[in-house]
Amino acid sequence: MPLAAALRRVTAEPVRAPHPLPGFARSTVDGYAVRAADTYGASEGLPGYLTVTGAVRMGAAPDVTVTAGSAVSMPTGGAIPPGADAVVMIEYTAEAMPGTIEVVRPVAPGEGVVRADEDAAEGQQIIPNGCVLRPQDLAMLAAAGVTTVRVHARPVVTIFSTGDEVVPPDTQVLKPGQVRDATASALAALVADAGGEPVYGGIVSDDPGALERALRAALTASDVIVISAGSSVGTRDETANAVAALGPPGVWCHGLAIKPGKPTLLAECGAGPDGPAGTGVPVIGLPGNPRSALVVFRLIGMPLIRLVGGCAAPPPEPSTRATLSRDLASATGRLDVVQVKVSGGVATPLFGVSALLSVLTEADGYLMIPEEATGLDAGTEVEVTLYA
Repeated sequence: MPLAAALRRVTAEPVRAPHPLPGFARSTVDGYAVRAADTYGASEGLPGYLTVTGAVRMGAAPDVTVTAGSAVSMPTGGAIPPGADAVVMIEYTAEAMPGTIEVVRPVAPGEGVVRADEDAAEGQQIIPNGCVLRPQDLAMLAAAGVTTVRVHARPVVTIFSTGDEVVPPDTQVLKPGQVRDATASALAALVADAGGEPVYGGIVSDDPGALERALRAALTASDVIVISAGSSVGTRDETANAVAALGPPGVWCHGLAIKPGKPTLLAECGAGPDGPAGTGVPVIGLPGNPRSALVVFRLIGMPLIRLVGGCAAPPPEPSTRATLSRDLASATGRLDVVQVKVSGGVATPLFGVSALLSVLTEADGYLMIPEEATGLDAGTEVEVTLYA
């Protein structure tokens, strides 16, 4: 992948510096290249005097050598001339007479200088495997002369919606009992945020065999399959049966100790009768309520997609510390995810049934009440994960 197209892609191998970086010793300040020993003891009351014997030009190799009692004029970023081991800032010098400067502050060896291999030594790893490439990573690659990088393919994530009541978002007039598919669009956006390539599998009816046929058709072309709705326990919910029919290892769990999102289904399918775990396609069956589905997918689905996509170190989500505005109750043994607004360092919980998307759109982020807790008291300092 060329660097211009590599932002947020995941590296498929480590990248090592082909040569030392920056490649030559250079100045970090405007000033004079000197021998540090020639400045020892210099002060404003008793300055040292040095003869200026030349100047370094940007983009050119030095054509002058620093000798005892001499100095060479330096621009920031200029190559350090032979004989010099430090650069004294121009602010600590003054022209005593033409061709002579006085130095009013001593410098130590290496001061004002970047070593030739200070950014990276030859062969040093500059980008690890499984790294989500950031703008600064692309800068390091470009500085090293690396113009292409091997990256993992984006995981293909097929998204299905289920239910006779679900209709496409562009349905202008809803019949009684119908709802527009609000979840698939948001899931596709979260998939893209996690580095995946979302593919719409469409809306599948509640016919017992329809979902199995749709999933089986998508299995070979998908790295992950996500099904919204149909994962609750009920006579019309055929998700678990359809997923189980896709082949081993099968359903890992049907139900999580989390609120919202309890009826979530997790499975791995299509590995074959002799295939070990980890060789099949991960399948996530999400609750039907949009808010529950999106909360669970952010916590479980996005990390899974990053893992499938080769990401070894996911970038941290933005967060902030805030004080809880009111008491929050919780049940022991269940992870509670609470949407909050944050203002002036105070986190105010937002409540509403799991079918209400407005709770999510009003929220600035969410906090989690640990499984072992029975709640949180007003005034507790909490960590809020912010929505970017």
